[in-house]
Amino acid sequence: MSGTKGTVSARANIVAAALLFSTGGAAIKFCSLSGFSVAAFRSLVAALALVALVPAARARWTWRTPLVGLAYAATLILFVLSNKLTTAAAAIYLQTSAPLYLLLLGPWLLGEPTRRRDFGGIALLAAGLALMFVGADAPQATAPRPLLGNVLAAASGLTYALMIAGLRWLGKKGGAQASSLPAVVAGNVIAVVVCLPFASGVAAAGASDWGAILFLGVFQIGLAYACMSRGIVHVPALTASLLLLFEPVLNPFWTWLVEGERPGLWTLCGGALVLSATAFQARR
Repeated sequence: MSGTKGTVSARANIVAAALLFSTGGAAIKFCSLSGFSVAAFRSLVAALALVALVPAARARWTWRTPLVGLAYAATLILFVLSNKLTTAAAAIYLQTSAPLYLLLLGPWLLGEPTRRRDFGGIALLAAGLALMFVGADAPQATAPRPLLGNVLAAASGLTYALMIAGLRWLGKKGGAQASSLPAVVAGNVIAVVVCLPFASGVAAAGASDWGAILFLGVFQIGLAYACMSRGIVHVPALTASLLLLFEPVLNPFWTWLVEGERPGLWTLCGGALVLSATAFQARR
């Protein structure tokens, strides 16, 4: 891949990945299975899809692979559980706070110092998080326990940051793509092992529920990572980070379109601050 055509194709792959990622909230809420059931079967399908769709995902595991997979598994599980309890907007915005944790943990985990100009991004992220907790959305049919859901979503931001740090760690030990995708597969496998014992309501699931599970595993995770792995090596990190912001921007829209869910004003304002801070941090 080379030249302008190759660059456009690579960016299109990143945008496609972001669009697929963004459908997670709507599909999770559409499925009537419990949070643990969705997390278990989504990850089972995703692991199989990744191995089938992405050759790099079949690379040999090292002892580091499941360590990073643990952080990713926690992120997968917490994101599904939070989406079942709070609005999709709050869940994705709070998970997008991962850069805040990276800035705080980077000096210890990766030896990456925090610069003075980073504190502006930290302040914006902190303000956004505060708004979403102070003005937590009122309970509604698609978000029955918003405060607990917000706590789980914030925790998923921390585990997502640990996953990103782990992928950077793997990248320093070998090829970034070759070592990161097996960790993604490992995370999905671990999520299945953890969640399957708690899965419930499976016998009563209908065709639409299993259709949602297949969509989540094959498209929202499997095909999304296939697209991202094809584009990420040809796109500068800053460009990729900004293009991936389509995910948190579109996630609440799909959920409103499918489920009629309307996040509150505080959540939207807090999300705007989080997205602004993330974009700011991407330019560091």
